[in-house]
Amino acid sequence: MAITVLVPTALQNFTNNQATLECSGSNISELLDSLEQSFPGIKSRLCDEAGKPRRFLNLYLNSEDIRFLEGTDTPLKDGDEVSIVPAVAGG
Repeated sequence: MAITVLVPTALQNFTNNQATLECSGSNISELLDSLEQSFPGIKSRLCDEAGKPRRFLNLYLNSEDIRFLEGTDTPLKDGDEVSIVPAVAGG
């Protein structure tokens, strides 16, 4: 099962400067584990010690925020697109 992952510029040093990745997983949590297997060290940038996405990062499944779906238990299917988007603050 191929899931496309869009990686922001700030994290591309962990993905060999790749902005788009193909990964696998039946849910977001497994996808994050798959990313860690392929690119050691990236998961600690994306997740806290409990394995939940860090507060300053948003994960979108096909343009929908996973916080409004099932969080890291959100199921994935072949052809889905997951975007990692750093939170933006300021005024």
